[in-house]
This record gives sequence, C-alpha cells and structure tokens, in this order.
Amino acid sequence: MSVLLLNASYEPLRIISWQRAICLQLSERADVIEAVEGRALHTSGGAEFAFPSVIRLREMVVVPFRRGAAPITRRALLARDRGECQKTGCDRRGATMDHLIPKSRGGQHTWINVVLMCAEHNNTKSNRTIEELGWSLKNVPRAPTRADLALDRSDANPQWHRWLNRFGDSNERQAG
Repeated sequence: MSVLLLNASYEPLRIISWQRAICLQLSERADVIEAVEGRALHTSGGAEFAFPSVIRLREMVVVPFRRGAAPITRRALLARDRGECQKTGCDRRGATMDHLIPKSRGGQHTWINVVLMCAEHNNTKSNRTIEELGWSLKNVPRAPTRADLALDRSDANPQWHRWLNRFGDSNERQAG
C-alpha cells in the first residue's frame, strides 16, 4: 500500500511506500494527515500507530520539478490526457502520441504541442494541423501537474484526491 507525501505547504510531492512513511513519522520529519480507517500498525513492544494514507513533511523541501517541465514520457502523457484520444467527440483510447504542429513542419516535442490520439485520428491527421482539418481538442495541452501524475497511479487512494486537487485543478484543462 502506498502513501501520498505532502510538502509542509500541503503540496503533493510524490507517492512513497508505507514503510518509508512510517520511518519519516518515527524520525519526527513528518506527521500523519490521514490514516486508513480500521487499520493500524502494532509493534512488538505494544505501541500502536495509525496506518498512514497521507503524510505531511514538517519542513519545506525545495522541489526541482518546478524549475522546468517534467520530461514528456508516455506514462506522463497518458496521465495528463487521461488515456483518451484528445479529438473532440472521440471516446476511444489514446494509443498514439501526436504532434499538433507536425515535426515535419517545424513542430517541437513540447507539452503544448503533443497530445494523445487514437490511431484512426492520428492517421487521418497525418502531417496536417487540427485547424486545417477543422478539428478541436477536448483539453488545452499543457505540462502536467504533480496531481495529474499522481492520480494516474493504479493504486491511487480515494483519500488522496482532495489533496491532489488543491494543486492542478482539472477545470483549468478545459479547452475554450
């Protein structure tokens, strides 16, 4: 079971193991913010600890991720675009990475130029732009937030959502 680690400012930092979370708690570097209901850890000495779901560091740590966008990886792109083809009206899975301004026409490999598309739409689009085809996107392409990347985890705990949604509200994603 995994634990959501928050900075002292309550900003999501990363997902860690429950063992690491307990070590941070015992070393007094972090506090349990939310625990798994009905579950506790018992020591051989008789001590009992709440089983952590969300912990918060007591001191701020510098986050280098802010200094630049996260690298464009397939996993990060799947998280940002929620695994869906980004063409408006399509409900298929996004299976391919598409450059909105094709690389053959000078498009860069950046977060604002790359989206997921189903194979059919990617093939139809070919080396044209979405404007040339009269298409629109479901969401405005942007660099993903930590919340986007954490929510993609298959073991994401529902208790995490309220902490993750504070940073990187999905409403800002909607295309105009």
